[in-house]
Amino acid sequence: MTKANLLHGKIAVITGAARGIGRATAVAFANEGADVVGLDICAMVDSRSGVSPATPEDLEETGRLVVTAGPRWLGVQADTRDLPALRTAAKRVEQEFGGLDILFANAGIQSFHPLLEMEDADWSITIDTNVTGTANTLRAFAPSLVKRGGGRIILTSSTQGQHGTLNGAAYSASKWAIIGLMKSAALELGRHKITVNALVPGLIDTPLTRHEERYAQAIQVAGGTPTGVLVTDEEAARKGLSRHSPLGVPWIDPNNIAPVVVFLASDAACMVSGAAYAATGGDSANITA
Repeated sequence: MTKANLLHGKIAVITGAARGIGRATAVAFANEGADVVGLDICAMVDSRSGVSPATPEDLEETGRLVVTAGPRWLGVQADTRDLPALRTAAKRVEQEFGGLDILFANAGIQSFHPLLEMEDADWSITIDTNVTGTANTLRAFAPSLVKRGGGRIILTSSTQGQHGTLNGAAYSASKWAIIGLMKSAALELGRHKITVNALVPGLIDTPLTRHEERYAQAIQVAGGTPTGVLVTDEEAARKGLSRHSPLGVPWIDPNNIAPVVVFLASDAACMVSGAAYAATGGDSANITA
């Protein structure tokens, strides 16, 4: 089998497909021959996070890149917290593509708020999006994989879901929960010949990590004090993150993460299930197990 045929004839659904890891993986799947359905909310989820939301144009650009590679594309704007909307999307995938082989539940958000200053919404938005949204994605699309007679499911966790995070309790809790969700789903879905694994990315070079609040958090972890000047804090964050990274990489290119997802989605990973696969630029060396 040639490289270009690793996913030939497969149908893949990716949430959070408008940019970042979602877009990089959509293109990687397409380059390996898979048709791609990309879902994204393309709207503001957490106004206090400091992150600029993805747009419909971002999702369209992902679609353009997929189609340029050759396979079919379908873009869907949907909120993973809305289970009925996801089930409607799953039915559409079955009707228009004939089924589903790969599910990459990747959508998520991140924000930083000290526990003593956290508002109720700061906690609930993160947990609802990252945990409930991921579970909803499984509940909506896994039945299509069962009908297909098997398939691959990959969930996106985070290196920050394997250790504590300064001012990021909600995010760490949500990403830690995804590991448990993945392992439980692997136990339940294995009898249907469905593998379930988790991607554990490090700090990725996306809008989720490239903003004022995230720079401030990184500077504080390194023992410094943010200046409030975006350019200055970005450079200070870069230096601190580079020193912390065993590979000296402050932010990882999402294109360096996508191959891990391609592997987990391929036949080569047919005996891999219930596992967490890390691509962290070396941050995994700080995890005890």
